[in-house]
Amino acid sequence: VRLWWCRCWALLSRPAWRLRARRGLAAGPEMHFGFQTVTEEERREKIYQVFESVAKKYDVMNDSMTLGIHRVWKDILMHKMNPSPGTLLLDVAGGTGDIAFRFINYVRSVRERQLQRKLKHHQNLSWQEIFESYQKDKFNSLGDSQVVVCDINREMLKVGKQKAQHLGYSEGLSWVLGNAEELPFDNDKFDVYTIAFGIRNVTRIDLALQEAYRVLKPGGRFLCLEFSHVSNPLLSRLYDLYSFQVIPVLGEVIAGDWKSYQYLVESIRRFPPQEELKAMIEDVGFFKVDYENLNFGIVAIHSGFKL
Repeated sequence: VRLWWCRCWALLSRPAWRLRARRGLAAGPEMHFGFQTVTEEERREKIYQVFESVAKKYDVMNDSMTLGIHRVWKDILMHKMNPSPGTLLLDVAGGTGDIAFRFINYVRSVRERQLQRKLKHHQNLSWQEIFESYQKDKFNSLGDSQVVVCDINREMLKVGKQKAQHLGYSEGLSWVLGNAEELPFDNDKFDVYTIAFGIRNVTRIDLALQEAYRVLKPGGRFLCLEFSHVSNPLLSRLYDLYSFQVIPVLGEVIAGDWKSYQYLVESIRRFPPQEELKAMIEDVGFFKVDYENLNFGIVAIHSGFKL
């Protein structure tokens, strides 16, 4: 009896946090990882493992899953942004560089058109003056524009850097390891913030949106490209059939990873619909928030301004 009382007293004397820890409640509130219920810390770790696993096949799988249409969606995002020379862009969760490379190409194209217009209006320039003008702009083809790619996953950044080296991108491009929920940048720093197919994978969307608002300059623009919700019932059923029956199989065949792509499909279904995400963006403080559905809402581009 005495031993039994000692054990009871020891149990009652333990700090409450130790009891919660033993029951698995100390890791934070319950969240979703696809259709699973997990703790916040477990979700963060599982998502990191997903993208570490798929990094090397990420671009190939994007082409396979979307039949290459993701390239068109990203082009539309860039045209919606319409960056001018001198723009400072932060691309979050952009590890493989797709948005960054498009940004560089777009700004270079704008600079080239500006130079041609300039020379066209100066018909009396000599050949030497034209040559010198082209040479000068050759070394400043971005007009002081810069893009910073920030990603939480080292393996994704590694793949992006390798692509940049292979494709010849170096000017105006930098890579930073960082968490969307706690960005390693000063306040009011960037002209544009983009996140393409990344916000549904952050652990706390509200914190990521707050950070986006913080690092943008007054007048800066927030742009989010993400899978969304299809409103057409027939198309929605066909989309579900393709998503759940085809995409995980492609993941297994191409990347040898069924589970990661099963999660990616499930995460799309768990993601807030267009109007709900719009409200979340407005709650953070962004103005003129709107969205554009692409392909009947399979993806949507949300836009907002920091005023």
